[in-house]
Amino acid sequence: MDLIIVESPSKAKTIAKYLKGKYRVDASGGHVRDLPEKRLGVDVKNNFEPTYVVSPDKKQVIARLSDEAAKAKNVYLATDPDREGEAISWHLKDVLHLEEGKTHRIEFNEISPAAVTRALEHPREIDYNLVDAQQARRVLDRLVGYKLSPLLCKRIRSGLSAGRVQSVALRLIVDREREIRAFVPEEHWDITAELQDIPKQYAPFKALLAERAGKKFVPRNKEEADATLAALDGGKYIVSDIKKGTAKSHAPAPFTTSTLQQDASNKFGMTSPDVMLVAQHLYEGMDLEGEGHVALVTYIRTDSVRVSAEAQQKARSYIAEKFGQDYVPEKPNFYKSKKGAQDAHECIRPIDVSRTPESLKGVLDRKHYNVYKLIYDRFLASQMSEALYNSVQIKIRNGDYGFKASGRTLKFAGFTAAYQEVKKEDEEGESGKLLPDLAEGEELSLCKLGAEQKFSKPPLRYTDASLVKAMEDKGIGRPSTYASIISVLNRRKYVTKEGKYMVPTEVAFEITDLLMKYFTDIMDVGFTAHMEDLLDGIEEGGDWHKIIADFYPPFAEKLLFASNDGDEMTDILCEKCGHPMIRKNGRHGKFLACSNYPACSNIKSEGAEITATPCPKCGANMVVKSGKFGKFLACPNYPDCDATLPYECEVSKEKCPQCGSYMIYRKGKNGKYLSCPKCSISRPITEIAGVCPVCGSPTRRMKSKAGKIFYSCTKYPTCKFMSWDMPTGEKCPKCGKYLVRKAKQIKCSSCSYTREAEAAKEDGEV
Repeated sequence: MDLIIVESPSKAKTIAKYLKGKYRVDASGGHVRDLPEKRLGVDVKNNFEPTYVVSPDKKQVIARLSDEAAKAKNVYLATDPDREGEAISWHLKDVLHLEEGKTHRIEFNEISPAAVTRALEHPREIDYNLVDAQQARRVLDRLVGYKLSPLLCKRIRSGLSAGRVQSVALRLIVDREREIRAFVPEEHWDITAELQDIPKQYAPFKALLAERAGKKFVPRNKEEADATLAALDGGKYIVSDIKKGTAKSHAPAPFTTSTLQQDASNKFGMTSPDVMLVAQHLYEGMDLEGEGHVALVTYIRTDSVRVSAEAQQKARSYIAEKFGQDYVPEKPNFYKSKKGAQDAHECIRPIDVSRTPESLKGVLDRKHYNVYKLIYDRFLASQMSEALYNSVQIKIRNGDYGFKASGRTLKFAGFTAAYQEVKKEDEEGESGKLLPDLAEGEELSLCKLGAEQKFSKPPLRYTDASLVKAMEDKGIGRPSTYASIISVLNRRKYVTKEGKYMVPTEVAFEITDLLMKYFTDIMDVGFTAHMEDLLDGIEEGGDWHKIIADFYPPFAEKLLFASNDGDEMTDILCEKCGHPMIRKNGRHGKFLACSNYPACSNIKSEGAEITATPCPKCGANMVVKSGKFGKFLACPNYPDCDATLPYECEVSKEKCPQCGSYMIYRKGKNGKYLSCPKCSISRPITEIAGVCPVCGSPTRRMKSKAGKIFYSCTKYPTCKFMSWDMPTGEKCPKCGKYLVRKAKQIKCSSCSYTREAEAAKEDGEV
């Protein structure tokens, strides 16, 4: 039996259902090998050749697929129809040691019985130009990310990352935030006249002041507004011009990856990663009651708005049947993809227009239903007639002043019967306004004249939708990367969300400023877009090694300068190996590092103040250092000992019951408390009273959450003894259990034995 290998188990399940057992279908679970996680994996001295390693979690998958491939007559690699999918097929062929004659590459834009069958009838070889295009991006992104990230960690703080496209996207967000902070609002006043025809046949309508003496005019302050109102007072309002017409609105193009993310974000508040996850499920197949696993939409990573002739014809027939022939345009609608689009696949559309969203309403959950309906409605609308509107524009004069009123009413729904576009946030909402049937020269009655103070608004912060649009318009990144870039920015906490808007955190400004200082080309939008074009060109047979070779030497030179900028050789000798120390700039200020690195990794603060506070781990006298949050105490034996303490630290005489280190006094919201700097055990400062009957240690008097007094062993958690009454440390003469003190009596914790407390004191007992 022939073997078909796809990427996801869900996709395998759908295809297996369609092929009805004629083929064995299995899944690789995505990439089976990649560049190593913890090292660069790119040989910069050997033509930038990548080193691939098998992912540890894929060893069993490879073993299973190898066994199945060995038994199969033919192996069909049916990974996704894009660069990434082509690279996965190549990796599979190499890792599984598939024979040349029995290995075939197939691809399909939709998972339907007809598409899968057609692909099997037309197999091809692996396209190594596509593989090289993917390799080039992977290598370039690895070089930039793995070289820049350590610089950020060194100069700013640990745990930061940079990326070739990620950092440019972050710059867009930071630049927009700086625009907003620098924005100075400008005042203006809207003068509106509420008017009505004198016979009062029609309802009143509003007109906005637009002109003075034939020129555009808007009052800029209250004085101008008051002067305008005074000039208008008592004047006549005469209709000076009326324009009537029919406005057309053409149907929008079907979805691409980016426009789907934008629309779902605007309409449902979904994040880009969420949209792509749901769309992937719809593409690979969903379990439908009575039908099993069924794929619902075409491939969801595309920059094309092209529609197949077959899908277009089916849509036109369905539209005529459901809406009527008037809703079908005389000629089919065709759309032009954006400049630079790869146009490798069709748009995103439903596989079968007869499978309506309504038929799936009780089957899909809310998110999957919403995204499917969005894709379905947008595709159907793209093949429908234009919407027609009756539009009216009226000009009204009062002396030197001119007012305008406009309105638009729907004449023919066209594509809007299937799909409504989201209005932009700055639209005034005049589209549904109905104006009266007036004549030129007609005098109008003033119902009300008003002035409203307004201020210009700063540019809006980016949302998921607007950032995707900006990246697409500027040519940075590609459709398959937008969601992952936004995901990284959120996960790394470079941005936070205020509602749907992205707000850069302080570290985002630091990262952007540092990279802009040393790597202006990488952070330049134009440079990044040009690099994208070069990488796309590899698909046509370009040499990817040359593109990387042209990029890397200048980048490495800037990286070296950025890493050593501010370094200075000193005459201070390293106390560990005797080599001179180098004065370096760190994220917390200047420090000394041994010039014999990496043979000697000694570092220390220059002129550090030595304190009398002993290190809780090794006992050495701690030194004063400065960090992001001010001064602190650090062990001088770093990195062998990494202990730190607060700057104003008081060491107690009490030792930690768990590790034996001296505990320190700290301040919290409820006052001072004792804390172990080594194992993080903490306890309130309490009164020592009583003796533990288990281990003989002192007990402390404590309060429970309810405010009740109890006694606990100071050796906690090693000794977990607790008692509501103070233990004396003495055993009961009757039963051998421990005795406790209650008021003026000594009592047994178990039996009825009791005696006066004063007698116990005379005997020298607690």
